Amino acid sequence: MLIIGITGGSGSGKTTVVNKIKRSFSSEQVTIVSQDSYYKDNTNIPLEERQNINFDHPDSIEFDLLVEHMKLLRQGLPIDEPVYDYITSTRQPETIRVVPNPVVIVEGILLFTDKRVRELCDIKVFVDAEPDDRLIRIIERDMRERGRTAQQVIERYGIVKEMHILFIEPTKRYADIIIPQGGENQVAITVLEATIRQKLLQESAQQPLK
Repeated sequence: MLIIGITGGSGSGKTTVVNKIKRSFSSEQVTIVSQDSYYKDNTNIPLEERQNINFDHPDSIEFDLLVEHMKLLRQGLPIDEPVYDYITSTRQPETIRVVPNPVVIVEGILLFTDKRVRELCDIKVFVDAEPDDRLIRIIERDMRERGRTAQQVIERYGIVKEMHILFIEPTKRYADIIIPQGGENQVAITVLEATIRQKLLQESAQQPLK
């Protein structure tokens, strides 16, 4: 199994990179796991206070569960990935059954802040982008997916920027591959796809003849 970790700042284009790779392979070849599914459940916090939760801090992620699930996938076992609701900032009772495949991609902004996650990744990728470009994407995404107004996003961006400098940008040094220009860098995406195809060929060659 090949585990690829893909990280980068909020709005850097990680999801675009992952989606482009995903479209090039079947669901029986590549498994996608999102760090965002592992945000801690905040049911115990009053609804009005949940708006102030810092989702760009490593403490917001249940890394113990993510690491456990990555290990299970490595062992060839399925996992039940949590479902997180950004509107209510709570984990839902239902889960999604995720099965292991020859290639597993784990993506999220805080992935490489956890040493255990880094050690489980065979290839570590950092998606880079200019701050202004990231801000535009953050505004568009949070309005579309998280029920926030543009003003709310802009007011919160100071925290996002601070967390990026403190926690996310420093993890670039762990990356084996850095992708500038995010999802627009087709050359880098093609290189990743070629690496995945090579792994799939190796897996196929190891399969016993029927």
